[in-house]
Amino acid sequence: MSSILFSPIELGRLRLSNRIIVSPMCQYSAQQGSAGDWHRVHLGQMAQSAAGMLLLEATAVEDIGRITHGCLGLYSDANESALGAVLESVRAMGSLPIGVQLAHAGRKASSARPWEGGALIAADAGGWATVAPSPLPHGDGEAAPAELDAAGLTRIRQAFVRSAQRAVRIGLQSIELHVAHGYLLHQFLSPLANVRGDAYGGSAQARMRYPLEVFDAVRQAVPDSVPVGVRVSATDWVEGGLDLEQTIAFALELKSRGCAWIDVSSGGVSPRQRIALGPGYQVHLAQAVRESTGLPTMAVGLITEPQQAEDIVREGRADMVALARAMLWDPRWPWHAAAALGASVEVPPQYWRSEPRDARGVFAHASVGQR
Repeated sequence: MSSILFSPIELGRLRLSNRIIVSPMCQYSAQQGSAGDWHRVHLGQMAQSAAGMLLLEATAVEDIGRITHGCLGLYSDANESALGAVLESVRAMGSLPIGVQLAHAGRKASSARPWEGGALIAADAGGWATVAPSPLPHGDGEAAPAELDAAGLTRIRQAFVRSAQRAVRIGLQSIELHVAHGYLLHQFLSPLANVRGDAYGGSAQARMRYPLEVFDAVRQAVPDSVPVGVRVSATDWVEGGLDLEQTIAFALELKSRGCAWIDVSSGGVSPRQRIALGPGYQVHLAQAVRESTGLPTMAVGLITEPQQAEDIVREGRADMVALARAMLWDPRWPWHAAAALGASVEVPPQYWRSEPRDARGVFAHASVGQR
């Protein structure tokens, strides 16, 4: 039986050779939002992975939208030039499509890097003032963000548009909007972070209004050839927070607007969340969204084994699997999965001679001798 994990799939007009996605992974290694040597090497490894698509890390649409000082951005000419130069090198390493996840951290911005503790950095200690749907801090003892007014909402919506246009100019082939993990657009969706009294707060329908406006603006601003997808947190894992039913309603609205895929994660908006971790612990959420909407769906979260990934797709629980930590641990994960599942992948000819004897045929077109 042939592997369905290694069968092609189309996202809008973009064809992927298989259903393994390199998930966006923050590297916290940019300078003033600009990519550099770390990104060139890191993304070069991922480009040689033979995955179906590589999504760049959460990329801020304005400087105060960065999670940390080291987060990637696409809000300036310098950012655009630096990332374009990195991508020019990376594309020489592999032919897989490359997209970007556009994001704004909202009240979770101005934070220390994870290995530096991850806490909010106060403005008088080298951080910056943050913004959010409502003046509610993320954690106890943190400074409250400023509530976004009409001008702020317009500014950030246009920042998403400009960053999307920059992405297209440097040849990125897809865009994912980050509406998850407690960042700004997720903050609008969640009643734990959004207590506004205007048209952008209150009911679930009102709370999804701003993220939908951002999606519409980005979708309109980029060519039809560039698919636009969305990552969601399907549940806040907190009583009274965003739940699966509300997420499905949001996904149906996205589908009607031309959303190309839905990437289903969870949590991140509240320190009070309680998540029972285990292999594939979020897959049931992806399955529910897929069954209710029919949108091409990515499952993510402790998917580590080839047969596990194959079963998720074969059993219809998701259309694709998105891998993050598994890819950092093993940047050749798709090679090894292909060997385990009897499939083949295309890899750079410089590596053909590495094909093990017991995995003959895993490298498509591999035929090279030794002088």
